[in-house]
This record gives sequence, structure tokens and C-alpha cells, in this order.
Amino acid sequence: MNLRRFSVATFNLYNLQLPGKKMNPRQQPWSDAEFASKLDWTARLLRRLDADIVGFQELWHAEALEKMLVASGLDQTYDLLATPAVGTKITCGAIVRKGLLQGQPTWISAFPDTMRLESDNDPLDPQAPHISVTLEEFSRPVLNFQVSLRDDQPTTEVFVAHLKSKLPAALYNESWYRDDPDAYKPHATALGSGISTIRRTAEAVALRMLLTGVMKGTTTPVLVLGDLNDGQHSNTINILTEQPGYLVGGSVGGVDNGLYTAQTLQEYRDTRDVYYTHVHEGLRESLDHILLSEQFYDNSRKRLWLFDGLVINNDHLNYEDQKATGSGDHGVVQVYFRHDPF
Repeated sequence: MNLRRFSVATFNLYNLQLPGKKMNPRQQPWSDAEFASKLDWTARLLRRLDADIVGFQELWHAEALEKMLVASGLDQTYDLLATPAVGTKITCGAIVRKGLLQGQPTWISAFPDTMRLESDNDPLDPQAPHISVTLEEFSRPVLNFQVSLRDDQPTTEVFVAHLKSKLPAALYNESWYRDDPDAYKPHATALGSGISTIRRTAEAVALRMLLTGVMKGTTTPVLVLGDLNDGQHSNTINILTEQPGYLVGGSVGGVDNGLYTAQTLQEYRDTRDVYYTHVHEGLRESLDHILLSEQFYDNSRKRLWLFDGLVINNDHLNYEDQKATGSGDHGVVQVYFRHDPF
């Protein structure tokens, strides 16, 4: 296959689970009617997107996504990438236009063996005390697969990720909390938020190590699609991208190990930034991202594809009627590319 244009999207499914089956604590199972609404809304949006690759987050059950594809007639258009889980854990998934997928997808739960977040002696900050963070796996397994966009180019590595949310960890079941609740309760939000932030940061480091493993010293094109639960200039995203410089005008360069955010590339084309993918208590945030290697960056000497625009489907975030309409609680980000090697 030799594509001239293609597009990718990242899509948080807002707990796509079979009706009647459990989800997270305090979440009521979907009724048959609510599930039908979710399938209808999701299918209509996917047909409108007509993307070549869609990465999903908050998928509980592969059968739920399969039902949506069959009901919408898209099962003959896409290969479905989903674990055969029985609906007890949230996973990432994807659909890939038939003919593009190469090999078998993998879901990565464990952090790289060489990952260590421990320091006793930082020569750049000798006053910093000892730190040690012990984490061994992702909260949501990372999906990795390969696609062939053109016969005359290297295979593209795609990662679909869902990093730990900003929601403060609930600590009331911890033994140390129960032993002295009066001491800890006033600080529960701060402590819980700190734990969530540490988890998300550690997951970003682990994912960055996986990315470096396929990017550094190679010409492998890489795309990261995900609900990364942090903003464009957050430390989390900076870890993932390694903060490459953005060139302007006729300048050319590129960074072997860096990732460029589609949000930034779109901002160079817009006179006004209206990028948001989530609304919480009236605050509009950009949590869902598409990151791309230099093979998709306009000013790179190793460019294979031109960035051809970004669209966010987020009008549904103006209404709090997800159960009734079947809509999601995140915007869906889609990015377009056009084949134009440097």
C-alpha cells in the first residue's frame, strides 16, 4: 500500500463496557439503552472521522468495541486491536484500516527493567535529599503496534497510552491512614494528588524509555496517541517529547529522539488557540495528545510526511448528558498528514 494522505486520531471511549457489567467504584453499570446510545454515538463519530488509525482509551471489553464496529458496518473497514479481557480492567485499544497493520499488537504492562527512580547524590543539587520511587508497571497497559503506510518507507511504530489521571488517590483504606485519620484527613487531597502525580510522572518516564528504544539512532517513524492526562507544557509531556526545538521559516533540522506535539504544530497555523479536550468544573484542559517523530515534522531533514492540520471534535463537552446521549467526556483529536518527503 502506498498512501498519499492519512490521518490518525486519539479517542477516549468514556468507559466502553458491556451493559450490566461493573466498572470503577461509584460508577453505575450501563443499562441496555445507555449502551445502545454509546454504540450509536461512537459509531457516528468514527464514520465521520474516517481515520486510518484510531487509538482508544477506557476500553473495558473487546466485545463492546466489536459490537460497535459490526453495528456501524465498520468491521469490514478496520482491523480491531483489543485484548481478550473479560471486562475487569481498563485497557487501550485501536482500529487500523485494513491492509496497514504489520505483525501482532502487544500490550506492555511492565516498566523497562532498567528504569530506576532513585537518587542519593545529585552533583547538580547537592542539597537534594534521598529519593526513591518504587513502581513496576503502568496503570493502563500501553498498546504498541506497527503499520506500513508506504512500501518505500520504514514501518511506523504506534503507541497508544493512557497515563494516570489527576484524580487524587483515595487513601482512606491505607493502614497508615486508618491508624491516625485525624492527622491525615486534612491533607488527604494533597497527599492523594501527590501520589497520582508521581504515578503519572513515572509512567511518562517508562513510556519515554520504550520510545527511546525504538527511536534513538534509527529512522523509525513513531506516533504516540493518548489520553496523557496532562497539558502541552507539563512536565509529563516534556518527559515524553524531550522538548525538541520548533523551527520556523526555511530552517531545517529535526531531533532523532524527540517528539513533536501536534497541538504546537497546529498553533503555528492558527491565529487563535482553541485546543481543549476535557472540561472539569469549568476548566478547559488539553489532556489528549498526538505526538510525532521527526519523520512527520515539516522542518526535519528526515521528513517523510507533512503535517496537514488538526481537528478536535469537542462540541459534546459543552453538555453534561453523556448517559443520555452516549457521548464521551473527552474531545477526540484527529491529525492529518500528506506524503511529501524532504
